[in-house]
Amino acid sequence: MKIFVKKGSLALTKSGAVVLGLFENEKLSGDALELDRKVRGQISGVIRDREFTGAKNQICILRFESAPFRRVAVVGLGKKTSFGLDQARQAMGTAALALRNIGVRHFAAGIFRCAKVSIENIVQSMVEGAELGLYRYEKYKTEKDKPEDRKDIESITFIVTGKESPQALKGAKAGHSIAAAVAFCRDLANAPGSEITPVRFSEIARKSARQYGFKCRVIDKLHLIRQGFGGIMSIGKGSDNPPTLTVLEYNKARHRPVVLIGKGVTFDSGGISLKPADKMEEMKYDMSGAAAVLGTFIASARLKLRVNLVGLIPAVENMPSGHALKPGDIVKSLSGKTIEVLSTDAEGRVILADALSYAKRFNPKAVIDLATLTGACIIALGHEAAGLLGNDDELIEQIKEAGSAAGEMVWQMPLWDEYSELLKSEIADITNIGGREAGVITGAAFLKKFVDYSWAHLDIAGTAWLDKAKPYIPKCGNAFGVRLLVEFLRQRQRRWQ
Repeated sequence: MKIFVKKGSLALTKSGAVVLGLFENEKLSGDALELDRKVRGQISGVIRDREFTGAKNQICILRFESAPFRRVAVVGLGKKTSFGLDQARQAMGTAALALRNIGVRHFAAGIFRCAKVSIENIVQSMVEGAELGLYRYEKYKTEKDKPEDRKDIESITFIVTGKESPQALKGAKAGHSIAAAVAFCRDLANAPGSEITPVRFSEIARKSARQYGFKCRVIDKLHLIRQGFGGIMSIGKGSDNPPTLTVLEYNKARHRPVVLIGKGVTFDSGGISLKPADKMEEMKYDMSGAAAVLGTFIASARLKLRVNLVGLIPAVENMPSGHALKPGDIVKSLSGKTIEVLSTDAEGRVILADALSYAKRFNPKAVIDLATLTGACIIALGHEAAGLLGNDDELIEQIKEAGSAAGEMVWQMPLWDEYSELLKSEIADITNIGGREAGVITGAAFLKKFVDYSWAHLDIAGTAWLDKAKPYIPKCGNAFGVRLLVEFLRQRQRRWQ
């Protein structure tokens, strides 16, 4: 899809449709009033008749044959006092999807203006909302529409004033780059586990590194064994698909690196502690943390961020077999700490332990890990927010701020020393689970044992996969974390300048 920024008037724009955003109970003025006159009062008519109130994500499509455009899509922005960047994404995603569903291929949009939001940021958010709202994963569908019958949006033009054009263009380019990285990661999470194996994931990372200009090296099974990555090897040994550790580097600044770590369980059967059959097919998304890290590198390179970034992606397939890890086994991790495995279905934290230990070699400024770690996080927070825990209050606050701006919400949970008591082992240094109580927290408490630097943990189990679509977030895999991390890095970049 192509994105354009054009100076002009929305009412005089030639296009298949135009999109107008209105706040709840807003009186028509400016571009909206000019557009209403062009369509002979149809917009004011639906407002007067209360067919359209401007409520959040409300959509009303009007048809008008004699104007330069055939349709007007009026979309609700909700209350002006609560309007923000994510509402812009939602409204634009709602409008774009509605227009695609009726066969529109090209449309223009007026800027959703709000005094407290810059033109650059609002256009970026509108582009993200439109492109991500139109995302589809159709790789394995064999019955597809003919090209001439297929409903696709081919281009969106944003109509701005002359003074706004440079900032709008900058925002549009950023939004397009970020949306492309998110879509790439959604494809990874939605692909079947037979396609995205640990080795295949590392190959995709290598290809992406060549394409976008960052470094990638892969530590294979033989070298994982030689270097003592006992956590990764113990989880991966039950599968015929060998584990890998992919190391990404994007160095465009002199400061100490931010290290991102993504859990890469390309399929999680639970191992010997086998999961129930119901919804096990969804466990292909257990590598969503890994996908988010790779997507962040792609977006950072496309945006030419001036940051020093390292990515660590431990990738395994957790399968039951005669070679598989068994409950009660003792694992010696890369750090030297021993882990009593009480459940092989708590595998993510075991591979992350090795990656967290390895991160020390880079002398990190901060480390953030993302993992679909616990079902307990879904029980605690549902599908609206990721769990956030860590040992650095300043880092935690920065992640919260970035999540709010990106529309990827997080909620901090406590990580007091008392929770570590639940992980005591009689025969090893630590157990890999702490029982049914406080599952999100004990998962993070386990990881905390392997860090001695500024660190934050994001449990994305409830947000990386959805059973019900949202305005610009589809069902299934959605690449949660990419936009949050990119915003975090952009904010860090501004602080370091």
